[in-house]
Amino acid sequence: MAKKNKKTKTKTADSEPILPTGKIQIGTRDIFDICLPFERAVVDMEKKINELKKISQSGVDLSEEIKSAEKKLKDAIGEVFDNLTPWQRVQVARHPLRPYTLDYINYLTTDFVELHGDRYYSDDRAIIAGFAKWGGKEPICVIGHQKGRDTKENLMRSFGSAHPEGYRKAMRIMRLAERHHVPVLCFIDTPGAYPGIGAEERGQAEAIAYNLREMGDLRIPIVCIVIGEGGSGGALGIGVGDRVYVLENAYYSVISPEGCAAILWKEPTRAPDAATALKLTGPDLLELGVIDGVIEEPLGGAHRDFERTAENIRLTVDKALAELKEIPRKDLPEERYQKYRRMGVFTSK
Repeated sequence: MAKKNKKTKTKTADSEPILPTGKIQIGTRDIFDICLPFERAVVDMEKKINELKKISQSGVDLSEEIKSAEKKLKDAIGEVFDNLTPWQRVQVARHPLRPYTLDYINYLTTDFVELHGDRYYSDDRAIIAGFAKWGGKEPICVIGHQKGRDTKENLMRSFGSAHPEGYRKAMRIMRLAERHHVPVLCFIDTPGAYPGIGAEERGQAEAIAYNLREMGDLRIPIVCIVIGEGGSGGALGIGVGDRVYVLENAYYSVISPEGCAAILWKEPTRAPDAATALKLTGPDLLELGVIDGVIEEPLGGAHRDFERTAENIRLTVDKALAELKEIPRKDLPEERYQKYRRMGVFTSK
């Protein structure tokens, strides 16, 4: 069974809107209803501006008041989001309105055809996999974790936590991509692999380990992007690539801050301390050599300006694919292997 998306008209990232643009909604709820504790003041200011704009539509001239309020809003957004702590970035990465894999697929690609099933057990809806056109003409294989927007969809997609059949499906599609010399783009957004008994019985650890080995040997370019949560082995199962990037407000870690705090200090409430110690944000990961770059998000996060975030991803992927196309296909596995062998190697004078 295949699912096809309609051709999406893309927009440039030139404009700089103050209010959310290209925002995600959950039913009738949007960013004004769902916000993080530290962005409440900003959301309240946005509500006030919207109210002023509604009043002005009735013929009352409030242009000066609106202009002044928008300037204050822009300053407030900068004050809140310019200096986020690692824990706050984790919270942003988990924001219910943050763009998910399908949002990026529908915006960045055309003619997406989703493929289903691992040919062994079933189809895991926590993993999206298929083929599309990149830039309107170049074929690309797209794979990613997919969370739900409401309770029903989250249950169907296991909250983005993939089962073994999800990782086996991903590898089946990657092998198909290799056969046709098509590059792979992976979107990573998972709290971790599904931890249920059934998943363990069907070989969760083996499925992830198999993907780690096989992705290392694929003779096609692989670009991986952590767009939200990069949770441990669940992320690594589709995360071995020639280029690995992390969005500015995403995280990539061997364990969640809450889990780390519970193990180390027996206090889950110390998650903020754990988030700092884990070095799980983009700048720290880049300094440690774990990733190849940090993709900038608009001020306020991807959930406030989805389109500009997507355009930043487009530019990054375009550059990465152009670089990787210069490398002979037969040399890609060795270069990928050496990339990962260099991690964790430090020298001192």
